[in-house]
Amino acid sequence: MDIAKALSLMLTNEGSSTLYQGLNLIKKPGVYHVGVPTISGTGAEVSMTAVLTGPVKKLGLKCEWTVFNQIVLDPDLIASVPRNWWFYTGMDTYIHCIESENGRMNNAYSHAYAEQSMKLCREVYLGENSGQTPENDDKLMVASMMGGLSLTYSEVGVCHALSYGLSKILGTRHCYANCLIMNHLEDYYPEGVAEFKEMVAYHQIDLPQGLSKDWSDDIITQMAHVSYNLPHMWLHAIGDNWQEVITIDLLKDLFRRL
Repeated sequence: MDIAKALSLMLTNEGSSTLYQGLNLIKKPGVYHVGVPTISGTGAEVSMTAVLTGPVKKLGLKCEWTVFNQIVLDPDLIASVPRNWWFYTGMDTYIHCIESENGRMNNAYSHAYAEQSMKLCREVYLGENSGQTPENDDKLMVASMMGGLSLTYSEVGVCHALSYGLSKILGTRHCYANCLIMNHLEDYYPEGVAEFKEMVAYHQIDLPQGLSKDWSDDIITQMAHVSYNLPHMWLHAIGDNWQEVITIDLLKDLFRRL
């Protein structure tokens, strides 16, 4: 979906997409584009961002014209998603709502959507009738849409910043990377991490430990630099003084937890 949004914009804007990685850099609206999600969780179907991994950085094309002109939400299309990915992608919704809520850019609009999205996630993953059912697929698709709207009017935070580093350097899939990282962020989102771990245990999802033992210091340093160069996320998560708090060494230590 992100590629579809980016392609729509690049058909009407000259040059490489790398020129437009950032906020409001697009000069002209794209062509009419329709989103039909076949997996639920990222919120890409309604967000203003088309995240691209370029030669130098992983960063979104973000502007008012990025959003799909039309979306088709059919929960039958996500019925065949493998169980682990049903969990990983659904947790992307939950995680970016936690981040949206716990930051300085949170507002009444983003809060309303995050609150309802997390309520649906809890029903899907911890409720009395939790699991991969048609009713829950319906709920998860709506949760994904609401979560995407929440982060559009707020911002993501620590987990996503680290996830970008992991994805850019090692190619780890976004939603899976978020889950690997969220598992170790008690310092930043204690209540959210506790509930996340409850969901992981409830559904017996395997999240490997000790990954960093196979990474060189150079690899970890590269990941830290990618994550550090996302000031909009750190500004939301930490505040105006984020550069006094977030250092390359701190980020390297966070990656070593994985």
